[in-house]
This record gives sequence, C-alpha cells and structure tokens, in this order.
Amino acid sequence: MAMTIKDFRRIALSFEGTDEGSHMGAVDFRVGGRIFCTLAHAKKGCGNLMLKPEQQAMFVADLPEIFIAVSGGWGRNGATHCVLANVSEDVLEGALRTAYKVRIEKNEKTRKPKTAVTKQKIRRSNKAKSTKRRK
Repeated sequence: MAMTIKDFRRIALSFEGTDEGSHMGAVDFRVGGRIFCTLAHAKKGCGNLMLKPEQQAMFVADLPEIFIAVSGGWGRNGATHCVLANVSEDVLEGALRTAYKVRIEKNEKTRKPKTAVTKQKIRRSNKAKSTKRRK
C-alpha cells in the first residue's frame, strides 16, 4: 500500500524525542535538535532521509523504485529521496528508523563531555566575574 505525507509524519513522530520543525520553508523532523528526515520534496511525493552514504547505496541498490539519491553534494553525503507512492509502511518505518539511529549516533559523538579542563575554565571565568563585581 502506498504511503502518504501524513503516514511519513506519523511514523517520524513516533520515535522517542522527535520534534517537528521547519528549515527554509520545509517540514523537518529532529532528534536532539538535529534533522534526520524532511518533507522538503513533499510536492514531488517524496520524503527525504539523512543516511550514511554506504546505507544510502544499499537502499538504492536493493529498492531503486523507492529510494533515490538526492542530486549533488547532499546526495553524496547520504541524503536520500523516498518515493512514498511506492513504499510499504514496513519499509518506510525501517528506513526512517535507520535515519533516526544515524542521527542519534552522530548526536552522541558530537556531544562534548565536560572535562576537567573545561570545568577549570568555567571556575576561572566565574571567579573573574565575581572579582569584577566587587570592584
């Protein structure tokens, strides 16, 4: 059965911590404030997934009637169209879950832990502020 924009939205929002937003006039779905899929090409009947390039290659090779690499640099970095008229709910959910997991992993890698050096800088900064107030 063909999926719709409404189905894409429902599935994307079913993942824990997902928020719907907008970027440059297009609906997007984020986890941890970062985009994992969009409806930037909804008028063309496509949802977009942010995958790793190697994942994109597998999706496109296995199901070329459903998954198409976005043209240009975005596509080379893993952005992938999903033709909603051709995709089943199970396949769409799996693809969206893959994009969601990619984003979660990237968020965890880019989160900067507070190190001892960072804590020292914060203490120094706070100490300098309190000294200025006393003067």
